[in-house]
Amino acid sequence: MHLNTMLLGELGLKAILIGVGVLFLIIIFFTIISFLSVWLKALSSGAPVSLLNLVVMRWLRKLPHSLIVDARIMAVKAGIEVTMNEIETHYMAGGDVIQTVDALIRSRKAGIELDWNGACTIDLATKGTEKSVIEAVRTSINPKIIDCPAPSSGRSTIDGVAKDGIQVKARARVTVRSNLEHYVGSAQEETIIARVGEGIVTTIGSAESYKWVLENPDSISRNVLSRGLDVGTAFEILSIDIADVDVGENVGATLQVAQAEANKNTAQAQAEIRRAAAVAQEQEMKARVQEMQAKVVEAQAQIPMAIAQAFREGNLGVMDYYRFNNIQADTKMRETISKDEGTSGNLPNA
Repeated sequence: MHLNTMLLGELGLKAILIGVGVLFLIIIFFTIISFLSVWLKALSSGAPVSLLNLVVMRWLRKLPHSLIVDARIMAVKAGIEVTMNEIETHYMAGGDVIQTVDALIRSRKAGIELDWNGACTIDLATKGTEKSVIEAVRTSINPKIIDCPAPSSGRSTIDGVAKDGIQVKARARVTVRSNLEHYVGSAQEETIIARVGEGIVTTIGSAESYKWVLENPDSISRNVLSRGLDVGTAFEILSIDIADVDVGENVGATLQVAQAEANKNTAQAQAEIRRAAAVAQEQEMKARVQEMQAKVVEAQAQIPMAIAQAFREGNLGVMDYYRFNNIQADTKMRETISKDEGTSGNLPNA
């Protein structure tokens, strides 16, 4: 009984080992088949790759060997000399190998000078942006049109003011194509739009009259184009066309009205300052009059005191005092009579 149990255990262990071995062979078989299919595809396409290189690429470098082989086949079919190592290096750097090879094929068919390193540089520089190496090549083959101002800016025209104070509204369309030699590290469309807008405003501002601008809209495009606005950008400007020119507001008149209003406010403020100064001076004069009247009253109050002092010291007698009072009474009577005569002279005749 014990012997039979040992035999059964040995048979079970052998069966497990055989099953594991068969499974391993099946995995190797399908792996070889997968590598073999890629290897045969590359060989039949005229872009042979060693089987060992495929195995190393897949299992050691962890790279998508089929994608890289497809990129190699595309390049060879188009007559582009590029090695597997170059394609692998570009993929490991984060580039899109299929897109890069496609851009090289397009540029070669269009007769545009672009090598593998240049295509890889553009592809890596535009990674994570709205641009791509395919778009750069496409724009170099088929020029694109840039609206100035850009629709995303929320403005429909570029406004300038002529020397006669009339506003002119213009809208331009700029035809550009990519300059692949300076595409990386150069200014993009936003710089082109800004420079063209600046040129339009300058041209309108230097015009003597808005009528001249309306009569010669081509002068705007000629002036702007002659300024070399594509220097330091990723594009080459082919033409600048003025799509629309309209008359805007009379900015000069508006500024004159605003200046006149400001001058009026200034004059009113200065007049208010002078009025306030006059009122303050008037109040000051009234205060001085009151001060002088107070001094007079004070001086008059000293007279009775002086008379009393004169009485005490014997310098003034009773008869002198009476004569002094008679003189005052006589003076008051004369003043009253003169006032009455002046009033009666103004009365109408009976």
